[in-house]
Amino acid sequence: MDTAPSLPSASVFRHRDFSLLWWGRVLGSLALTAESVTIGWQVYSVARLSRSIEEGAFLVGMVGLLQFLPVFLLTLTAGEVADRYDRRKIILIALAVETICVGALALHGLNPHPSLTLIFILAPIFGAARTFFQPAAWALMPMLLPREDLPRGVAWGSLSYQFSNIIGPSIAGVLCALSPVVAFSFAAVLYMASALLVLMIRTNGRPEHNPGSRLALIREGLAYVWTNKIVFGSISLDLFAVLLGGATALLPVFARDVLVVGPEGFGIMRAAPAFGAAIVAFVLAKKPLERRAGLWMFGGVAVFALATIGFALSRYLWLSVFMLAMLGAGDMVSVFIRQTLVQVVTPDAMRGRVAAVSGLFIGASNELGEFESGLAARILGPVGAALFGGVGALIVTGLWAKMFPALRKADDLNRPEEPA
Repeated sequence: MDTAPSLPSASVFRHRDFSLLWWGRVLGSLALTAESVTIGWQVYSVARLSRSIEEGAFLVGMVGLLQFLPVFLLTLTAGEVADRYDRRKIILIALAVETICVGALALHGLNPHPSLTLIFILAPIFGAARTFFQPAAWALMPMLLPREDLPRGVAWGSLSYQFSNIIGPSIAGVLCALSPVVAFSFAAVLYMASALLVLMIRTNGRPEHNPGSRLALIREGLAYVWTNKIVFGSISLDLFAVLLGGATALLPVFARDVLVVGPEGFGIMRAAPAFGAAIVAFVLAKKPLERRAGLWMFGGVAVFALATIGFALSRYLWLSVFMLAMLGAGDMVSVFIRQTLVQVVTPDAMRGRVAAVSGLFIGASNELGEFESGLAARILGPVGAALFGGVGALIVTGLWAKMFPALRKADDLNRPEEPA
């Protein structure tokens, strides 16, 4: 019997425009990861020249807060824009803004005594660009695939992001050791290549006409998310679990002052969650989950929380890397289920707005989670902050399982409204 491993089904790549978008997202995610790693390392390194460990960690968290503010302020507008205008053009504009910003950071890095002022100024601009990019890209993908290919499209889309997060931090860690200028320049080139691929997409990215005022469309999207308890429960679970368990925001602190492994070790740790997530995404692209979706989702979040606790207690690089990989694997299960069920049940005319609301929750869990981790580290120290976050995420998992029974009982991922 032939027992050789087989690749996940690549049937979705027979659709030319999906392939272009997929590769564009690979390069764009790789650029974003390199940019984020470099910013985190540079902020903490500059801060430690004159500040304590706790103060440096707090400043890293402040960058996350500044990137979250435009997400909070502009997300609903970004969703309405994605449901009214050409989604492909919105993506191109966002990539152009990010290219300019990261190019400015590369030029600023030539200063032998760089300050943190420019990073703090550009952080909300980065956040604004990603705020408009996310719902447009999320809503464009289903326009490039037939419905039956959507679950595999979601899995391949997650795989592209995780693949970039695996190699991006490792490359950025090496480039940071050389010079932040090189790392930022690398990100700028990748952003431009991503924009070129998106520019080649032929499918009309303009959604169906949505009559009504901007406020009415925003209200309609919010009402849909609120009344669909499976959708609301899944994205709010992600919000609070990752908000509390955002240990990755503290990786510069752990790399430099807890494990003492330098920028190379930082790059390895930064890639570990994506490595674990990519393995799971690879399996899901081959065989997507079909039954017991709710239980799988809560189990994934529980693994995420327990791995965060294990990371907080580890004092060995190999064990920390393993725990971070398990963290990413658990999170990937949750992300796959949430993205698939929302894509399947949401009409195309509302996808931008629903993606925007989901993006607001995700943005809050990531960027605001970085601020929470930095603030907790200021009070509890980095180890105490990571431990606090993992325990909190585990408590949230139990509470949400009780508060959202419809989500817990969701069975068939293609028909999530039907309980087991």
